[in-house]
Amino acid sequence: MSSTPLHLDTSFLIRAFIPASVESSQLRSWLNEGRKPVMSTIAWAEFLCGPLSDEHLENATLIVEEHLPFTSEDAALAAELFNNTGRKRRILRDCLIAAVALRQGADLATSNQEDFERLGVPLAL
Repeated sequence: MSSTPLHLDTSFLIRAFIPASVESSQLRSWLNEGRKPVMSTIAWAEFLCGPLSDEHLENATLIVEEHLPFTSEDAALAAELFNNTGRKRRILRDCLIAAVALRQGADLATSNQEDFERLGVPLAL
């Protein structure tokens, strides 16, 4: 079992609820290994915006036991990431999520690997 924290991005968690998806299989594998995924409060809020069934919310709450706060340190790092990657509005949320994962020294599970690789976030593969 890896001791590196495992952060889930919104895209990964959404796709993990598709039974035959790669994300579903990978998440089950990590859970069977005893890894406990966490999410930033930013990613969790994005997930809660849905659309979201009651069953998915209940399962997500069981899977993700901890939601890590976004700090002023994260804000500074997110701004740096945003400014260094061309200031594109669509990537701002990714910069916020990346900052929390980077502060924690975490691997990030995402379905948007290209966007997060560009931000320098280690990916959980």
